[in-house]
Amino acid sequence: MRFSVITLGCDKNTVDSERIVASLVSHGSTYTPEPDEAEVLLVNTCAFIDAAKEESIDTLLEVARLKDSGKLKTLVAVGCMVEQYRKELQQSIPEVDLFIGLKDLPDLVPQLVVKGLLDGRVQKHPGSRIPAGGLRHISYLKISEGCDHKCAFCAIPLWRGRHRSFEPEALAEEARALEARGVVELNLVAQDLAHYGRDLAGRVELHQLLERLLDSTEIPWIRLLYIYSAGLRPPLVELMAREARVLPYIDMPIQHGSARMLERMRRPERPEQLREKIAWLRSEIPDLTLRTTMVVGFPGESEEDFEALLEFIGEIEFDHLGAFAYSPQQGTAGAEMPDPVLDSVKMERLEMVNELQRSIVSARNRVRIGTQVEVLVDEVVDGTDQAHGIEARMRSQAYEIDGLTFVDGADLQLHSGDLAWATVSNADDADVWAVADRPIRTARSPVAHVEPVSLDLQTAWGR
Repeated sequence: MRFSVITLGCDKNTVDSERIVASLVSHGSTYTPEPDEAEVLLVNTCAFIDAAKEESIDTLLEVARLKDSGKLKTLVAVGCMVEQYRKELQQSIPEVDLFIGLKDLPDLVPQLVVKGLLDGRVQKHPGSRIPAGGLRHISYLKISEGCDHKCAFCAIPLWRGRHRSFEPEALAEEARALEARGVVELNLVAQDLAHYGRDLAGRVELHQLLERLLDSTEIPWIRLLYIYSAGLRPPLVELMAREARVLPYIDMPIQHGSARMLERMRRPERPEQLREKIAWLRSEIPDLTLRTTMVVGFPGESEEDFEALLEFIGEIEFDHLGAFAYSPQQGTAGAEMPDPVLDSVKMERLEMVNELQRSIVSARNRVRIGTQVEVLVDEVVDGTDQAHGIEARMRSQAYEIDGLTFVDGADLQLHSGDLAWATVSNADDADVWAVADRPIRTARSPVAHVEPVSLDLQTAWGR
């Protein structure tokens, strides 16, 4: 069986897709990154907001055409949207041959065996994950599954279930395998990193897991993505302040700047607590980069609430901010609340937030002009003389969400996965330009053999 995987949505879906690829390869299948070359195509769906649902449906309909124009024989939909809307999808997209929700992912292989597409025996053991596209030197480590928060706007706990942490040694083993494959930047992901370990024997905490990862690997960049402010405790902050390999980067979803709206959203902290927390973080962690997300147009959001949000954003001056227009999610408390905000008002407010944030990012980026920064080379654009033909990122820029640093590295012959010092020469409201000064670390080649780790999908998805 020749198969391909299309991944939509968040980084946690990326990890799930890599586990799917490894599982199918272990049963004798051949992975191809080209969907039009596949006999079996899997689409890992997302249903976080309306735009994500639309993208999932459009993708399924588009690739279904490959049954007529390509080699495709079997189309499989997996993941979040299937978990939430299986019946509706089965009725509306009959072109899909198999629907597998999140909770049923361990049943994917048996289902394909029944259909005669897979050998039921494990023929080879490639490891727990195989990259399904993307850059070799960047990867994600999902440290837990599910979520115990009850935010009124979010349906993720309905799809992914209660919070379950993975064992520290298993995560350290997975990190070692990723390093052996050439990973230079490891991004820790979960619905809330701060909840890690509360359900494990001995109540392991996030800072203890980080210490295990630091001891177990030499990965130079370890980044924390998505951690609730309420869970940021002194041991973690102290570790981030002293350990250079743990990037001074916190992705802390706040969602609003109005106390009334935060209460309606069922968020754990209020603006004054958040102000104090942010001031503390910035005083303790040198060169801290702070990223957040905000939601506009939640039911009942008044002009006064929205003005409070703008004032909060302008006061804090986040380094990065992602804003979303609220869309009701089936099964959530927010979907039942009165006083919905008009879509036209949501869009107007969304643009105002984005415009304010663009001005903040522009000012913060321009302060860097003339300073020396550490950059990680992502790609060298073909056909250039490397005069700003290198796409890289500073420690303050997360992959695919925080903009790029375009580097002139003509004199250094930099390659993907290299670390280097560079001097910032220009900036705008999204990206930065720099001139490479000297290399720090050359990307290592992947090892010829990587010791396999568990392919037990019951454990991998925390079932």
